[in-house]
Amino acid sequence: MKYKMRSTVAIAAFLLSAGAQAQTKHLGLDEAVQLGVQNSKQLKISHAKLDAAIASLNETKQRRLPSASISGSYLRVTHPTISLLLPANSSSGSGSGTGTGTGDGSSNSLSSVKVDQAMYALGTVAMPIFDGFKTSAAIQSARYLKQASELDAENDRQAVVQNIIDAYSNLYKANASVDLVKENLKQAQQRSKDFANLEKNGLVARNDLLKVQLQESNIRLSLMDAESNLQIVNMNMNLLLGLQDDTQLELDSMNTLPAQDTHNLSYWEQTAWDNRSDARSLMFHEKAAQANIRSAKGSYYPSLSLTGGYVALNIPNAIRITDAWNAGVGVKYNIASLWKTGTEVKLAQAQLRETQASQEMLSDNIKVQVNQAYENYMLSLRKIDVYTEAVTQATENYRILKNKYDNSLATTTDLLDADVQQLQAKLNFAYSKADAVVAYNKLLQVTGSVTQSK
Repeated sequence: MKYKMRSTVAIAAFLLSAGAQAQTKHLGLDEAVQLGVQNSKQLKISHAKLDAAIASLNETKQRRLPSASISGSYLRVTHPTISLLLPANSSSGSGSGTGTGTGDGSSNSLSSVKVDQAMYALGTVAMPIFDGFKTSAAIQSARYLKQASELDAENDRQAVVQNIIDAYSNLYKANASVDLVKENLKQAQQRSKDFANLEKNGLVARNDLLKVQLQESNIRLSLMDAESNLQIVNMNMNLLLGLQDDTQLELDSMNTLPAQDTHNLSYWEQTAWDNRSDARSLMFHEKAAQANIRSAKGSYYPSLSLTGGYVALNIPNAIRITDAWNAGVGVKYNIASLWKTGTEVKLAQAQLRETQASQEMLSDNIKVQVNQAYENYMLSLRKIDVYTEAVTQATENYRILKNKYDNSLATTTDLLDADVQQLQAKLNFAYSKADAVVAYNKLLQVTGSVTQSK
């Protein structure tokens, strides 16, 4: 029985460990970007908008195709009074018994004929030839809007990539914070043990031991906060990448920084003008607005089309028409367009001015964004140099104060302060490397260069 219980416990422990391992995923930055782009809900919306723009373009092109319709009806009617308006033939009229004729071209009464139903069929085909250039302008507008939608989707993709990099950096920082605080907590716990032994032997004051134990408690609280923040950031990353909420992510180190870019600000500004998808999208929106103006003005012109059709009519006991084919040219002009089209043209012109104003606003925003991103990137590189020195200085400062304290030349407070400064310097250095990666990728995003670098 004991053997069976041990086996059951062992199997359960194995399954639990296997389940825990199944919920852990090693994740690099490139894979995170790939998963985020693949599962992004924002990009799914962008692709749906692009599909709608493509469908709109195809629908507009179909306006050039001929239209065809077929209709037919079967009618039940009352007993009508029927008069034949054609001149009646006296010889045929007297023999038929279906009516009387005067022979002078007057109408003939067919009231004796029983008519209570009618059937007809109608088929028409129309081929548009000219519609005031409305269709061609509408096709141009739809084509420009399709290209704008493609650029909007690319711009959304770059924003999603940058968002993933930001989230990855935040998760890296949270992991680094937990690791460093855990390491510091181990040192604090060991220091508390050492001071407790020294206090028992009367080598340190009770107050110094309490200071060391208080710092250990504060570090333990900091670790709780760091671990809680890590769980929140980890869950947010899982949602962003389309993973299960409880997946524990193990990240690659962000120690490898991009090579320091030597391009100046002017280069990045020019790159933004050449590559920004949203700027090129507005350019196509402007062209589409111009095409809409031409389409609106097309209502001033008449429309012309080739027409053809077939008609069949059958009124039992009265008349039958078959093989009535027809072909011709149709002209249509809406008189109301003389005073209604002007409003449509003004509306299209207002949309064009709105698009042009948006271009000017975006131009200013691009200049501000590029300058800010460039300055942030250069600042992040300078911070790395400063924090590298700070870590060396804080480590050496702690070593010196530790020696002084061991020789009774420094107080416990000085030692603890030096330890806190050392931890803060290490945290700042770890954060600065992640911030530099984010800043560089932000510079790539605002200059439209994310696609080229990924």
